[in-house]
Amino acid sequence: MTELDADLQMLKALTDAKGIPGNEREPREVMKKYIQPYADEITYDGLGSLIAKKTGKEGGPKLQITGHLDEIGFMITKIDDKGFLRFQTVGGWWEQVMLAQRVSVVTNKGVLAGVVGSKPPHILPAEERKKPANMKDMFIDIGVASREEALEAGVRPGDMAVPVCDFTVMANPKYLMAKAWDNRIGCAIAIDALKALKDVDHPNVVFGVGTVQEEVGLRGAQTSAQFIQPDINLTVDTGIPGDTPGISEKDASAKIGEGPQIIIYDASMVAHKGLLDFVTSIADEQGIPYQYEAIPGGGTDSGRIHLTGKGVPSLSITIATRYIHSAASVIHRDDYENAVKLVVEVAKRLDAEKVKDITFG
Repeated sequence: MTELDADLQMLKALTDAKGIPGNEREPREVMKKYIQPYADEITYDGLGSLIAKKTGKEGGPKLQITGHLDEIGFMITKIDDKGFLRFQTVGGWWEQVMLAQRVSVVTNKGVLAGVVGSKPPHILPAEERKKPANMKDMFIDIGVASREEALEAGVRPGDMAVPVCDFTVMANPKYLMAKAWDNRIGCAIAIDALKALKDVDHPNVVFGVGTVQEEVGLRGAQTSAQFIQPDINLTVDTGIPGDTPGISEKDASAKIGEGPQIIIYDASMVAHKGLLDFVTSIADEQGIPYQYEAIPGGGTDSGRIHLTGKGVPSLSITIATRYIHSAASVIHRDDYENAVKLVVEVAKRLDAEKVKDITFG
């Protein structure tokens, strides 16, 4: 096994943590552990989003750097008489990637191993065999024989289940596989941005934020931004690459390893042109690679944050990630490191005059 350096150990801790929307305590504690040494203050909004404050200049503009803590997963809704667990998907799932996946069911008594099951194809009619299994017919098998056994093991409605995927350094060590890159990588970028600014003079107040409940409607984005009232927001999240078989250039043009994606348009927000030009000019000046992307569907926390108060100029910077919203996804380490560099360089230059230029220029 490849020995993990400090950055990879942090990424492993973040992605191994289990936390579906509304149940983000574990990843929040991991993020707190790693960001606290670089923050002046840690606070929380009422829903549980983590807000780490780093003051460069007292009274300077407020820059929010936003990742979300939650991952897609499952909520247990019912235990049947034979001990099988019925569940509600939490966040966007596609039936094809759910069936036969190993899951961890998190209870008050500990974590139970489970597998997503359904009828075997051998007993299905020929026509039905050609169709993907319907998620309403799926269940989680934790290896018990009755409802009473499941209850004794600690399972209760409202418990969460998450996919099992060990953090893995792949054949090319720049390729990293894990569950929950969406969006623990954004949390990692927020941590590393505060780390890089620890002993640096910067003309603003930076907030590294891990929001909750992004996958079910950008909810923590709204509450955290109301709490902070930022002047500028950068959301860091995952994006779609077009470098795997079956995807054409017109579907997605980005490739992993060729720089963070700058999202100029998605279903939740049109990028603020002043901020877009400011960020890309810094990337050009510093030789930081980046890729433009427009996504007709989906959105990021920027979708709520930019509508806070009188309006917040916002931009989404994403890491191209293969196979998001499945049990295992893949990123490139260079994209992560270049995103950190870009966010830090923005923070170094964002003074009150520049905010005014961005907003009204």
